[in-house]
Amino acid sequence: MYIHAGEIETLVRDLCIKAATDLPGDVALALLAASRKETSPLGREILGAILKNAEFAKEKGIPICQDTGLTYVFLEIGREVHIEGDIKEAVTKGVARGYTEGYLRKSVVKDPLFRRENTGDNTPPVIHIDIVPGSQVAVTVLPKGTGSENMSAVRMLTPSRGPQGVMDFVLETVRQGAPNACPPLVVGVGVGGMMDTASFLAKKALLRPVGDSNCDSEIASMERMLLAAINNLGVGPGGLGGSTTALAVHIETYPTHIGALPVAVNLQCHAARRASGILRGAEKPCLDNKQPSR
Repeated sequence: MYIHAGEIETLVRDLCIKAATDLPGDVALALLAASRKETSPLGREILGAILKNAEFAKEKGIPICQDTGLTYVFLEIGREVHIEGDIKEAVTKGVARGYTEGYLRKSVVKDPLFRRENTGDNTPPVIHIDIVPGSQVAVTVLPKGTGSENMSAVRMLTPSRGPQGVMDFVLETVRQGAPNACPPLVVGVGVGGMMDTASFLAKKALLRPVGDSNCDSEIASMERMLLAAINNLGVGPGGLGGSTTALAVHIETYPTHIGALPVAVNLQCHAARRASGILRGAEKPCLDNKQPSR
């Protein structure tokens, strides 16, 4: 089964624009539910304004937020698929087209330390590739803004800290960073592996539909306890007080070393943007009997 890299480029281009302008339905529903339960009048007003902004952005085809982020692209490539062309080049070109043709703000600088020169097309993206069963390619684009990202954190705990230590660190991170991270938040938590694994898991946790619990019952229970504790902090919508500081807490885990307990917390703002699409492989057309044109 074959997929041409050009198809991936076009899909990534379309998903970049969709993610920036069309808030996912699960996020909108979570915001609507929060607006009905919010105890603070100002908090309800802020949530209403957030929803109106999202509706206007979708209607007009303009970004939900002026910070259209550093582009993360997650690909799940079926083992039965052959990609004709360079997949990373195709993704990069797709991001460049999406941000240029979609008139999205370009926010990527080439050198993070000294020159910090803008690349002009929001490339390069951050690309994660998983090989999975099947004959299709699933693509998810996650534009990540820095308001919430700068409030994220990672810590190497000792195993003796256990689940309570993880919860304490998550609450500490949210308490310190939530007001500047454009709440209500989606809180991604990664536990396990080593430092880089935990950070990746925390980012990947943001791809789950809002409120979609972990399949492990103990971890799902921890998600619920953390969400309740976070919403009891009183940070509220916009950081101006209220009972809705987070819409969801999503935890992802991975096996780790006997001496390690790495934890990462990746905060996502209320504009929890992402967009996904699927390309299905097709049989390569047989050209053996094709006659040359005259």
